[in-house]
Amino acid sequence: MPVESGSSASSRQAKQKRKSHSLSIRRTNSTEQERTGLQREMLEGQDSKLPLSLRSNLLDLFGQIEREFENLYIENIESSHSTSQLSQKLKTTYKASTSKIVSSFKATTSRAVCQLVKEYVGHRDGIWDLSVTRTQPMVLGTASADHSAMLWSIETGKCLLKYLGHAGSASGDQTAHIWRYMVQLPTPQPVADISQTPCDDDIDFSDKDDAEGDGDGPNECPSIRVSSTTLRSHQGVVIAADWLVGGKQVVTASWDRAANLYDVETSELVHSLTGHDQELTHCCTHPTQRLVVTSSRDTTFRLWDFRDPSIHSVNVFQGHTDTVTSAVFTVGDNVVSGSDDRTVKVWDLKNMRSPIATIRTDSAVNRISVSVNQRIIALPHDNRQVRLFDMSGVRLARLPRSNRQGHRRMVCCSAWCEDNSSCNLFSCGFDRQAIGWNINIPALLQEK
Repeated sequence: MPVESGSSASSRQAKQKRKSHSLSIRRTNSTEQERTGLQREMLEGQDSKLPLSLRSNLLDLFGQIEREFENLYIENIESSHSTSQLSQKLKTTYKASTSKIVSSFKATTSRAVCQLVKEYVGHRDGIWDLSVTRTQPMVLGTASADHSAMLWSIETGKCLLKYLGHAGSASGDQTAHIWRYMVQLPTPQPVADISQTPCDDDIDFSDKDDAEGDGDGPNECPSIRVSSTTLRSHQGVVIAADWLVGGKQVVTASWDRAANLYDVETSELVHSLTGHDQELTHCCTHPTQRLVVTSSRDTTFRLWDFRDPSIHSVNVFQGHTDTVTSAVFTVGDNVVSGSDDRTVKVWDLKNMRSPIATIRTDSAVNRISVSVNQRIIALPHDNRQVRLFDMSGVRLARLPRSNRQGHRRMVCCSAWCEDNSSCNLFSCGFDRQAIGWNINIPALLQEK
């Protein structure tokens, strides 16, 4: 008995398939002819302003279009089976590759450790700004909307001094005060063993109100109300201040759209730095040179050069689309600016035409800080998060925040203190507390 080969069988199936397809088209064509005849008879009995010949041509065209769609429909049905198989294969392939990518990210972030070490609670209102002394003894300073400024022991979290000399929130009385006080640091107590928390594994559960308690702080905290020097001349809220290198001059930034440079010994106004179109938000001085950078709500920041006593140059930089909340110097030749436009930009002082790196985030950025040794940027956000990036814009970590720890309101400011062994990063916010963090910098840099 003769056996039919595989090739002849497949060719026969293809012929039968084409034959059935042509038969279906013939049936369709005959049906279409009957349908077209009926439609023409109906058109002759209808009122229309179009000529009958034109109406007939339109019917023929629409009939051809319908037949084309019918042919496409038949071809789609025949190819649907093979398409579903291809789709399933693609899903399987991409699912496997995506799983590898996700697992690699989890392995990276799990080794970057950021630990909450100390909470500094005592202010009655939001904390706008904080900083750490540049010389020994190292203490933490905070400025609050409750009209007070406080000095804290970094190791114990104890309030060392409360300054009550201002008549308004922060420097809402349009003045800047310089005051002196001999600080006696308490004996550090053993730090409780807090479990280490991976930076990116915390889930945001908290939507609590202010920090618990009334924020009275320790009753034994001494206070002073009289400053040794009062700097006047501003016509608006003084929002920031910084020491010029050498410690003999101070620069202040105000909502009156100006920054002032004062002589500390005489309290006299040396220079008034004007030019911004809207309120200033921050000012910062270079750690080793007579340079000042001011930021403003006018979306710009300005670089003021006092290195030459006879020439005081200024440069304007327009790299943001919203309020520039802060601009700070690094130890090298860089300026880092943060903005309400949710970006942070890194600039080279030698060529400020365009940023050398841009960091894009999901929330407005407030007063940033850059570590001295490793140049890590700490970004405090409106959404209660604090993130760490390197100077090239690579994200290193997110500080842990949950219903048990971290900030509960907008984070206003950050400050590095790499010389301190227990807390090397500080942050403060509208939740009336400052937080001391221990950042495992070697682990962060190892993952780059």
